[in-house]
Amino acid sequence: MTEAMYYVLLALVHPNHGYQLMNKIEEVSKGRLKMGPGTLYGVLTRLQKDKLIVVVNDDGRRKTYSITEEGKRALKMEYDRLISMVYDGKIIKEAWDE
Repeated sequence: MTEAMYYVLLALVHPNHGYQLMNKIEEVSKGRLKMGPGTLYGVLTRLQKDKLIVVVNDDGRRKTYSITEEGKRALKMEYDRLISMVYDGKIIKEAWDE
């Protein structure tokens, strides 16, 4: 899973539309990740295709997206993988503290 996909799924823990998602991603990443519309809509299309998100409302002007159960599982798996990577990386601290 790409970093962009991860943050979109995180931002969709509560349903949001595109503009809200861009703001939420920036907020959740503490300003580290600013996603433009081109990247965002490319990721949304991919996540829909993979059935990790769905459109829950489309008023013709904007679409509201929500994470699916499959998306929640994928997000949890990625979270666990990232935690494992950080844990595994503690070898750096041990090596550099010698």
